[in-house]
Amino acid sequence: MNKSIEQRNKSAETPCFPTITEARGYFGRLARILQWLPYETVDQVVRQLLQAYEANRMVFTFGNGGSASLASHIACDLGKGTSVAGLRRLRIMSLTDNVALVTAWANDAKYEDIFAEQLRNFVEPDDVVLAISGSGNSPNILNGLCVAREAGCYIIGLTGYEGGKMKSLCDLCLVVPSDNMQFIEDLHVCISHCIFTAVRHELLLRSNSRVALPANADADSPNRGASVEPTIVAYFKAN
Repeated sequence: MNKSIEQRNKSAETPCFPTITEARGYFGRLARILQWLPYETVDQVVRQLLQAYEANRMVFTFGNGGSASLASHIACDLGKGTSVAGLRRLRIMSLTDNVALVTAWANDAKYEDIFAEQLRNFVEPDDVVLAISGSGNSPNILNGLCVAREAGCYIIGLTGYEGGKMKSLCDLCLVVPSDNMQFIEDLHVCISHCIFTAVRHELLLRSNSRVALPANADADSPNRGASVEPTIVAYFKAN
């Protein structure tokens, strides 16, 4: 295990917290790991999603197990929850939701390609792919990311441990600094809600000022994302 992660895990297991079998011990350790979360990377994810929105690109999200559920959750939050009157909507699709299609590819081809084959139907250059994997090593996630890279997509990874094999396939990889899958998944949900809150906040600001940016807006503007950071800091640090 990476020494930095080992050090963080030890700091999360100090004697001031009871054993992990007790609620206070669990949440105490989770709070310690939260202190090491790379907030600046969360900021970057928000900015990339806003850039995709401005360019009217698609966002595709997928994962396995609990991460599959989170992929659907993220698509729901960003697709519906960010809808603002007077502004066009963020275009996002979860590749975990079509049970018939997922099982058809798994049965007729192989499970390792259930996301890769779906992406081949839809993905275009400059779309964004958001892949979720606690370990970063799931074969179907890796195959999907390979297709996304071939298509010229911007790839965001949400993972844990040390990033796994998916880290090298991502343009931006947000790694929860833990080797405990439950803590990793807990913080993945927190991160997804933070991202949603920040994106919604930015779109509400634009609606209130009656400024809807065109699809060819300059994504490198020095003021782009300026209102995002306060929301992220508030989300994680208010309490």
